[in-house]
Parts: sequence; structure tokens; C-alpha cells
Amino acid sequence: MAAVEQRCYSHGSGYANSKDAMHGPRYDSDKPNMITTVYVDPTSNTNCTADSDDSVGADPQRRAARIVKSEEPFNAETPSSLLVHSFVTPADLFFVRNHLPFPEHTDASKHQLHVEVQNGKKKGTVTLNLDDLKEKFTPTTITSAVQCAGNRRAEMSKFKKVEGVMWDATAIGNAKWTGVRLRDVLIAAGVDPNDDNIKHIHFEGADIDPDSGNHFGVSIPYHKAMSPEVLIAYEMNGEPLSVEHGYPLRLVVPGVIGARQVKWLTTIRTSEKESPTQWQQKDYRAFSPAYNVGDNVDPASAPAIQEGPVQSAFCMPAPGSTISAEATEIDVAGYAWSGGGRGIIRVEVSTDDGATWHLTELKQAPDQTLDDMWAWTLWRAKIPLPANKRRHELVCKATDRSYNTQPETPVGIYNKDGLLHNCWHRITIDVK
Repeated sequence: MAAVEQRCYSHGSGYANSKDAMHGPRYDSDKPNMITTVYVDPTSNTNCTADSDDSVGADPQRRAARIVKSEEPFNAETPSSLLVHSFVTPADLFFVRNHLPFPEHTDASKHQLHVEVQNGKKKGTVTLNLDDLKEKFTPTTITSAVQCAGNRRAEMSKFKKVEGVMWDATAIGNAKWTGVRLRDVLIAAGVDPNDDNIKHIHFEGADIDPDSGNHFGVSIPYHKAMSPEVLIAYEMNGEPLSVEHGYPLRLVVPGVIGARQVKWLTTIRTSEKESPTQWQQKDYRAFSPAYNVGDNVDPASAPAIQEGPVQSAFCMPAPGSTISAEATEIDVAGYAWSGGGRGIIRVEVSTDDGATWHLTELKQAPDQTLDDMWAWTLWRAKIPLPANKRRHELVCKATDRSYNTQPETPVGIYNKDGLLHNCWHRITIDVK
């Protein structure tokens, strides 16, 4: 087995000074001098266990070695070499995505969840607290991946200019979420599961835009909200949620992009229409490649993103690693995932730009099937290397249960906001 020297790697992007409540800070992919910061707390445990103090306070300590993309609002992703150490991502390594500042008050004893049935056969509002949820409803645990719709945006920016947080390939994580079924709470509030008048369920969090005063809010289709896998969660990996992951309550919508999984959940509302917020009506829509940054685009020309496409990426070795000239093979590892519960059926790696492929070994949740796979897939393999090369380029691609396969290039999937980037993932390894 070849020894690989790995370096901490970034695409040379970081956070701008300006703030934007739509996408967080605005990033210009034409400016290479932006800085990415890595936070490392020397007192952090090496096994990356969750920090018990994270369950209180408005601005949590950042104990893990995460790559910070912006300070306000706080956004950070996981170093790639750490992401595949465990099938379940530790809370203090899990990527953090915020559109707005952390809420000022997250005291569980004072936190209230309002369930507003505004249309349908029975109207009214029910108010619940954390104890109500734990005492009145059956707890459920599900292993589910959460991926930001902007994951791998920095790569798309190399093809053509995009806007948004310049995520590399690790704005994704996999956790065991415990809570109660959203379906059970809605029914207890008077919602009829067969009510055709309800089309969407709206959600709002406690985080507020300091300029407009609006809460972060989105919606998901009613049929998804009534699916048994959708949770109002209060635990992550067997511990109370940390503030940065939504303490005391958050929405978990398996198979759907992270933007719909509202943290610091305060309001649930039935509706005939989608949420009117900018995060539903303007953001998180992948427009045609015909449009470039700066073009005026009718938001109605693309629907709001819900499920994500099939995805995979290398985590080991890290991009820019080096390998001995005597090495004849290399160990590789990474993750794969597809939206809508579509399980991964294979991940393949190539050392010759797709002329030939090598199958990888897959690790998946044993209690989930290919038709209802909400967790990610971890993969690894030992790949033979071509001889007499000064640099190796490795590519990987995944195929899901519906036989969707990642496209080779971003040409056909480019969009000006850099969303849903899922072409073949490429890394280079230098020979020394």
C-alpha cells in the first residue's frame, strides 16, 4: 500500500465583507485572494466527540477543525480527510450552513413550536414545547444525510463564474436524528392526511434577518411532510442538538436539500401555496445554463429545489497530495448520496479520464433499502496506478437506484448560483 502525504487543501475562496440574507455572504469566483480560515481548538478531543456545552448559548464554540467559509453568518465545512472516518458524522465536524445570524435565545424551557392549521377541514393553532413532543409522541430515530444545495460550488466556479458560498466538496454530513414524526404532530393538530386542500407545509426558524426582520422560512410539499421519515428532531447522534445544528428543535427532511431542513424550528403552517419567502421563491432554483451571473432571470422559470441529484466525491487522498514514484496502487475513499431515498448501487473510479473504471466497496445503512436510503454511502478501493507518470488525475462517479449517473462535465448543468453541482469529481495526485 502506498503512503500518501496529504495537505490541507482549499480552492482559495473565503468570505466577503458584505452580507446577503439570500445566500449568506456573496462570493465572487473571479477573486482568488479571498481567504479560507481553518478553526482548530487544541483542547478538542481527538475522537471528535460532541461538546456538551454546545447545547446552550447563542454562539456555540467551534471545537472541530472545520474550514470556515464565513463568520457572519457562520458557515463552515468539514476537512475532506476527516469526513469518512465514521459512517455517522460527529456533530462538531458536521458542516454548518446558516443564512442569518444565530438566534439570540435558544433556551429549551422557553422555546415554543406553533402548529398553525390555516386551511383544510379543521383550522386552529396548537402550541407545543420540547417536553410536549417527548411525552405525547412516539420517538423515532433515522440515519439521514444532509447536503447543502451549493456543495461543490467552488468547482463549478472554475468552469464559469457563479455566486454563493464557495463550498468545496464537504458541505455534507450523515447523522442519526431522533425526534417525532412531523406527520404525527400534524394529525394531532387536526390535519386530515387525505385533505386535498393542503398542498404545502411552511416552516419558520427562530433566526431573523436583522435588516428586514423576517424569519428564515421555507416549505416542502404536503405529501413529503406526511411521509414517515420526516422528523421534528431534538437529538443528533444520541445527544441534544447543539446550537449550530438547531437546538432545541429542527426539521429533518431526508432526501431533500439542506435548505429545507429548518433549524431552531418555531412555526409549522399548512397552506395551499409554497412559502412566500425569498429562500423558496427566489433562491435555491437551478436556472438554465443560458443565464450568467448578472442576468435578470424570472424565478418562475425554474421550480424550487427539493430533492438533490446523485452525487459522489473523493475524501481521501486529499487534492494536491503526493505519492512516491515507486507506488503501483493507491487507497481511495469518499462518499456518495442521491436525493429522494434513491440508494447508491455503485461508485466507480478511473485513472484514465473514464476510459476504464474500477468498482469500489460500498458501506451503507444496514436498516435501509435501495428504495428508501436516506443515509449516505461511504466507499473505498485500492486502485492500480499507471506507470511512469509525474501526476495522476483520479475521477469518480456514482449511479443511484434509478440508474441516474453523474455527468462528466458541468457544461450541461451550469447555473449562475452554482447549485446541484454533481459532475465527475476530479483530484490530482503528484508523484515525487
